[in-house]
Parts: sequence; structure tokens; C-alpha cells
Amino acid sequence: MGLTANSTGGGALDRGLHMEKSSPDERVIALAGNPNVGKSTVFNELTGLKQHTGNWPGKTVTNAQGRCSHQGTSYILVDIPGTYSLMAHSAEEEVARDFLCFGGPDAVVVVCDATCLERNMNLVLQTLEITGKAVVCVNLMDEAERKGIRVNTAQLSENLGVPVVGASARSGKGLAELMDQVEAVIAGQRECRPVKVRYLPVVEEAVRMLEPAVSARLGGRLDSRWVCLRLLDCDDGLRDTITGYLGFSLWEDCAIIEKIRQAQDLLLEHGIAGDRLKDILVSCVVLRAEELCMDAVVCGQGGYSRRDRKIDRVLTSKWAGIPLMLLMLAVVFWITIAGANLPSELLSGGLFWVGDRLSDFLYWAGAPGWLEGALVDGVYRVLAWVVAVMLPPMAIFFPLFTLLEDAGYLPRIAFNLDKYFKKACACGKQALTMCMGFGCNAAGVVGCRIIDSPRERLIATITNSFVPCNGRFAPPHKGKQSGRQAGRRHGSGTNGRSRCGI
Repeated sequence: MGLTANSTGGGALDRGLHMEKSSPDERVIALAGNPNVGKSTVFNELTGLKQHTGNWPGKTVTNAQGRCSHQGTSYILVDIPGTYSLMAHSAEEEVARDFLCFGGPDAVVVVCDATCLERNMNLVLQTLEITGKAVVCVNLMDEAERKGIRVNTAQLSENLGVPVVGASARSGKGLAELMDQVEAVIAGQRECRPVKVRYLPVVEEAVRMLEPAVSARLGGRLDSRWVCLRLLDCDDGLRDTITGYLGFSLWEDCAIIEKIRQAQDLLLEHGIAGDRLKDILVSCVVLRAEELCMDAVVCGQGGYSRRDRKIDRVLTSKWAGIPLMLLMLAVVFWITIAGANLPSELLSGGLFWVGDRLSDFLYWAGAPGWLEGALVDGVYRVLAWVVAVMLPPMAIFFPLFTLLEDAGYLPRIAFNLDKYFKKACACGKQALTMCMGFGCNAAGVVGCRIIDSPRERLIATITNSFVPCNGRFAPPHKGKQSGRQAGRRHGSGTNGRSRCGI
């Protein structure tokens, strides 16, 4: 078994860039955003398509496309995978980045969560480094209002240099204004001057050294500043993609190679190279996002945030974090197992009673023994046993799991276990999928798509299969056989005759 480009999602770009336009005037809009910010809900409201909008991890794996019209103009909307960054640490991030860079969308709509806007600004800033034709949709404004969070969209628009629209996608509020702004950006009626992230002076100097030579070769097809940053951080996967898009390799140009060497030497003099450069780039983006939101977002419940931080310090502390986690999981498992006993017993009793009646009917109809064994014992009783044993525990476990997820405790579990999983050469995110595996191994395996590294994803997929799920718990009830069925199994019916007529 090996990891290929297709198995890890590497070929997703080739599958997602094909746009079947009904007319040359049709416009392409890319919908980008963090996971679970309502991006797919915006997509569904605008296109009328019923794409799944639940919080399953990694649910948008390929580019979903739909059509909508506004003010007489037809648009193709592309719902690219939800991602927190465009640094391409995972297949989903690679698909999102490559579509924004090389897919040629006429505009990009970045959907953000109004309740945690600062975190969403990281993706907004990285998107603005790639393209200036962008509109920011601040979704979940109603949720933010209930939590006492006020977002000044006008101030945020001034800070970012692009249109910002507040919306509540579930009710459709703000979506018409969103499309108005998209149309204005595409038509050039709204001038966009996107803010740029300012990095350390030495990094900016390295970019200035490299940019003239790169800009001359790009011919305006890509943002030269963004390409220079990618040349410096040495992303091999992106190198091949850029080469395929341009039709020539920037790394074969002697002038560019010389400038790259000079820029890297300059960075090396200041102790900046490899992962250190990537860490600096990410840190500058995070700090810039904080600055942009400082005067645009007002939290009316300061005590609420302070209380959250106090709880976090307890739940993620070195001494109390693990014991509290074990106690919480023990309570969940106890409620699941103890609470499932009576429903499982009632289900198995009822289903096996129906099985006995089916056996009686087949015996009355004179069906041969092999047919009864195949239909009743081989099909019905197996399905009845699976339903009786697995349905009640799953019906209890997953709602409890959802409550922990909504309360924000599951990410704390991943944080607490990350160090221990790293020692086993695994990923801390596997803690989330492993918890899902206690309910059902299938859910635990499917959830492994949230893990970035293909190697760690493969480890999680294999090991999650061995998590003791509900189907492996000791059954509370074994069911009973009727006397007539037991008699038939020994070759005699209730009237003293064998099934062979002797």
C-alpha cells in the first residue's frame, strides 16, 4: 500500500479547475473560508443546491460548483475546501491555494465567522496577498450579536481595503448586498486597495532584491510579491504547480537563481532559514490580523472572555488537564453503556420475537429448513442483533460527543494529548477522531481527513480501526429462542413430526 497523489488529494486541482461556462459572460466566484464558518450555507442560499452543511470534519473534499444569477448576470460559485491557511500543509489547503492562484476566479468571497473574526483574518490576509479582487463576508452576525460582539464592517473595510459585508446566511440576510459588492468589484466599479502584510525588515529587503527579476518574467499573471515569498520559503510542491501554470520554470532562469541565492544569504546572516522563515511569515500575519481587528471588533462581555480563559487554564493545565479528561470520558462511557442496557434489551426482545414469528410462518408454509436458516438466521437475526446492540449506544454517545464539541472541550483534549501522540509519531488531531471511533470506527476513520500529514493520516486510519467501538461492547441481552424454533433446530416440530416428514 502506497501514498499517491490521488490518494492524498494531490490531484484535486486538476479535477477542480474545469469550469463549464454556459456563456462567455458568465463569472466565476470562489468561496473561501475557515471550516464551520457557514461557507457552505452561503453557497446553498445563493445557488439553491443542498450540499451537506453539517460540521463533519473534512466534508468539502473537492470543489462543489453551483450557479446563481444577480442583476441579470450569471455566476458560477465554487465552494473550495475549508482551510485555516494557504500555507498548504494539507491536501485541502493545497486545493484552496491552487484554485485561488491558478483557477482564474473573477472574484473571491472570503467567508468569516463574526464570533471569532481575528482568527479568520489570517486567511483573509493570505488571500489578499494572492488577489485584490476579494470581498469579505462576515457571517453569523446574529450569533455575534447574541454574544455581545459588535463588528464595525465599515471600519474593517477601511482597514482591509476591500468591501466587507455583514450577513446571516441561515436567514439570507446580507446576501443580496454581498452579490452587489461582488458585481461592483468584478466590473471595476469598486476600487480595491488590499492591505499588505509587512514582514520583518530583513524579509522585506530580501523580497525587494528578488521582485524586479521575478516580476519581469511573470508578466502580471501572478502577484510578484507573493511568488517571491514562496521562492524564499522553498515550497517544492508549489514550485511544480507554478511551473506547470506558467509553462516555464522560474528556477531555470539564471538571473532569478542568482537573486534567490543573494536573498537567502541575506536572511541567513540574520539566522533566518527553512522553517524559521515560515514561522516568521505566519507570526507576522497573525500580528497583522490582530491589529486590523483591534478597532473593528468590540466585545461587550469582557467577563465572558476572562471566564473562558480561566476555564482554559484548568482544562489544559499540566496537572489537572489529563485527569479531568479521563474523568469526562469515563462519565460519557458510563452514561453510554449503562443507559443503553434497557433500550438494547427491549429492542432485542422485540426484534427476536418477530424473528420467532417469521420462523413459525415459514414452518407453517412448509418452507425447507435451508431457506428458513438463510432468511431468518442468516439475514434477519444478524441485522436484528446489529440494530439491538449498536443503535442505543450510538444514539446516546454521539449526542454527548456533540455536546462536548459544541462546548469546545474536544480541541482541549487534542491539545492535552498532542505531546503524547507526537511521541508515538502521530498527530494530536487524532485524539478527536479516536474519540469519534468509540462511537463508530467508520466515523473515526472518515474523520482522519482533518489530519494534515499523509503519513500521520495513514497512521490514524489504521490505529483508529482498533478502537473498541459500541459494536465491541459486551451485549446486554442475548435474546431467546422459542420452544418451537429450538425443536425445529433439533429436527422435530411442535407436533412431534420432523421437518423431513418422519
